[in-house]
Amino acid sequence: MDIKKPLDINQPKVGKLIRELRNSLGLTQDKFAAKLGVTLLTINRWENGRSKPSPLAMEKVELLLVEIGEREKDLLSKYVD
Repeated sequence: MDIKKPLDINQPKVGKLIRELRNSLGLTQDKFAAKLGVTLLTINRWENGRSKPSPLAMEKVELLLVEIGEREKDLLSKYVD
């Protein structure tokens, strides 16, 4: 069985990663929140470094990173410790 290690991203880097990912997808905070199943306020808190996504939310963020293809590698190298 292959167990995937979750991304190790510290605060506030995770907020910057999420903002860049959202912008790469061309989504507003509201539309990005809907895609992840969270509230607009939650996205705003993540992006502004006031809170960090739950492990489940980070799994969804990782799936979205895969969607953007090559840009994923750039973002990961920039933000993952």
